[in-house]
Amino acid sequence: MRHVRLIAATVCVLMAGGCGGTTKVETVATPTPGSTWQLLISGSAVPTPTPPPFSARPGISAATLSGSPNPSCSKLFTQSEAVLIPVDVTPITGGFTVEWPRMYDSNYRVTAVPQRLVSGPQPEPPWKDVPAGKGCTVSTTITGLISGAAYIVWLDAPNTGYELDGTRHLYSGRSGVVYPK
Repeated sequence: MRHVRLIAATVCVLMAGGCGGTTKVETVATPTPGSTWQLLISGSAVPTPTPPPFSARPGISAATLSGSPNPSCSKLFTQSEAVLIPVDVTPITGGFTVEWPRMYDSNYRVTAVPQRLVSGPQPEPPWKDVPAGKGCTVSTTITGLISGAAYIVWLDAPNTGYELDGTRHLYSGRSGVVYPK
């Protein structure tokens, strides 16, 4: 019974405050300790951002990518990961022919990293600089490798730039384990 009276009293107070009561609300530009303040800013709703057309998206593990800004390119690359530039590696005697889609007019560098175990500090692999080129794809040859030994080919494209939201364009790629003839 006591709760019913408390609820009834609360309802009466709330109704009385909303009917004819004059309440003055002051706003202060900068708050001061101990004072109550409100700051009202009018504006408009911000639309939900849409991802840029070439941003990384979750996808199938082996998607097909033309990989070139030029839609007339006919070479298709199989992209193994959404964040890496796809790389096609063809074994040759003592090395590899490496091909990838030309992207964002960046210069490139490639290396073949041996996969044999080495105790102690790992040797720095030699990088080969490759200019951007003008076609749909860029290719180079890596030679001087041990036939039948295991390597992973790495690609670096340091000047691919950024999307509008600040994320980097694709800037690296790698192969699986490959063996020169």
